[in-house]
Amino acid sequence: MLAVEVNHLTKKFGNFISVNEISFKVNQGEIFGFLGANGAGKSTTIKMLCGLLEPSSGEAFVGGYNIKTETDLVKKNIGYMSQRFSLYNDLSVEENISFFGGVYGIESSVLKERKAWVLETANLLGKEKILTGSLPGGIKQRLALGTAVIHKPGIVFLDEPTSGVDPISRRSFWELIHQLANEGITVFVTTHYLEEAEYCNNILLINAGKLIAEGNAKELKTKYLQQPIYEIDCSNPIEALDFFQRQNFVSETTLFGNSLHLIMNHFFTDESQIKNSLAEYSSFNINRLQKITPTLEDVFIHLIEHGDGNK
Repeated sequence: MLAVEVNHLTKKFGNFISVNEISFKVNQGEIFGFLGANGAGKSTTIKMLCGLLEPSSGEAFVGGYNIKTETDLVKKNIGYMSQRFSLYNDLSVEENISFFGGVYGIESSVLKERKAWVLETANLLGKEKILTGSLPGGIKQRLALGTAVIHKPGIVFLDEPTSGVDPISRRSFWELIHQLANEGITVFVTTHYLEEAEYCNNILLINAGKLIAEGNAKELKTKYLQQPIYEIDCSNPIEALDFFQRQNFVSETTLFGNSLHLIMNHFFTDESQIKNSLAEYSSFNINRLQKITPTLEDVFIHLIEHGDGNK
């Protein structure tokens, strides 16, 4: 069963095309990652799917409901968490939970049980009276997700939910997302943290409003970037970057901290070619040279620069 079906969805703001005729499908119960840089069109897409923004053209169905003609039914059957956590900082934890329970029309007989679940999920049992604005980012994040699914929707949309929180809180939050998916809830999550895609069942990469690749993490790494790729640790990475950009057997170079990633082309033969090119060049020392599996960041940069994955 499909949780989301999108056909040629487009959103224009004047002459600017924010989302450009995108089409995709999301299966019920999966964790679906929608990845791209800031300004790529992720948030605009998710707002259209949630009935918060009207499309310029195209169509989409969420939970079987048309986002144009059945907007109220779409909103009733989904959960939504924005990158600002959707909470009211001047209300207590308990007041926030009660407010969202009322928004989703939860009966009082059920609300008590759901309140307890949200408090436990957010690690806030016994802290119901604390002002929400005083909570640490990671705890506030879990509370926001709890209120977004307090009515047990079939689909929850998370728009940049881990933005601005520390890595430990992000990992903990993704464990919570997997718990929801195990309960049959479809999780549609947008993020610009490419490493988070490893947690998703299926992934879409979007750039400048267009879809450029689709698949799980393994498929993206093998299908869209098949050339050999090497990682080099060296003493002067900036100078090394310039050096390798001038070599005819190197297609792309990317700086990763003190390391370089080199994507080779059809002129590349083997690892000795790299070493031989450095034989008479001593301005930097190579500490490590290793062939690696590409990261999703490698894939994303490659697709943006070459457009190989345009759908």
